[in-house]
Amino acid sequence: MGPAGPRLPDREQHFVNGACGLAPRPHMRVVHQRRCKMNRRTIMTGALAALAATVTARFLPGRAAGPNKAGSAFEITRSDEDWRKRLTPEQYRVLREHDTERAGSSPLDKEYRPGIYHCAGCDLPLFTSETKFDSGTGWPSFWAPLDGAIGTAEDRSYLFLIRTEVHCRRCGGHLGHVFPDGPKPTGLRYCMNGVALTFKPKISATG
Repeated sequence: MGPAGPRLPDREQHFVNGACGLAPRPHMRVVHQRRCKMNRRTIMTGALAALAATVTARFLPGRAAGPNKAGSAFEITRSDEDWRKRLTPEQYRVLREHDTERAGSSPLDKEYRPGIYHCAGCDLPLFTSETKFDSGTGWPSFWAPLDGAIGTAEDRSYLFLIRTEVHCRRCGGHLGHVFPDGPKPTGLRYCMNGVALTFKPKISATG
């Protein structure tokens, strides 16, 4: 057999051989118990934080990181004063200040007619009713946007949680967030604020 590795001093060797769950030496028992309690407290705190982040991500889309600024690299840019004139107060808070409407407050959550969902800020088509589904969260949800309709950005406004913010590709208006817990075929859930959208039902051909 090869030579044994270097032995640590008694205190360090104790914590290698006496990790939580193993028997510590008698003269280190109190220190060991305190260390185990600290470890358990750390694990419990981390688990609760992770649970809170998961619940927040699914049921509280929350406020994204900061308002959109006029002059950014979007096709349509307007002054803050102009946006306030064009949008309702509720639309302005969501689209321009990244606020979130109350869950269940939008009639579009229960809109089931065929049609297209447009940006309330610039009228760009964003989603089709064919990708809409009932997520049970209280916000209109889709498993995919129309091609080239949206942009995304990293949102770190919640502690312990990094989310993906969704905005209109053309005017930068904040729409909501996208989460990886949606249905097939994408597995994504685009959780949108209904006040940031306008719905145009499909007109059936007649005659």
